[in-house]
Amino acid sequence: MAVTTTLSNHFRYMLATKQIDFTESTGDSFKIILMNTTFSFDKAAHAKLSDVTDDQLGTDYGYTQDAKAVTVSSVTEDNTNGVARVVFGDVTWAASGGAIGPSGAAIIYDATTSDDTVVCCIDFGADGTAPDGFNFQITNIVVDI
Repeated sequence: MAVTTTLSNHFRYMLATKQIDFTESTGDSFKIILMNTTFSFDKAAHAKLSDVTDDQLGTDYGYTQDAKAVTVSSVTEDNTNGVARVVFGDVTWAASGGAIGPSGAAIIYDATTSDDTVVCCIDFGADGTAPDGFNFQITNIVVDI
């Protein structure tokens, strides 16, 4: 499964104007949401959380809309690839009483900004579902800027 991460244009603007802070201990608060299988990310149109909420999975069976925090684990300079690399911690939702999903993508947004800026979309490359009693987990979250 090929995972693709795409940054929103608005995120780039917010970063350039110093409105987003990835500092590990004192920076902004980020959240992650799961999207339905018909969602298609548009880096120009999907600038803020309100632009994507209609395609978010509904609260049910262990998934709660807009509730999952994702923390910055590290920010490094990658001179080999010419990027700043932001690594987020793994996230897990435990399915209980039914399945979580299917979901084909996740959105990370900055819950600290006034407009809940969409940072990026993580396209899983295939739809995933966590059956009752299993976990829906996203690991190795890397955002290259």
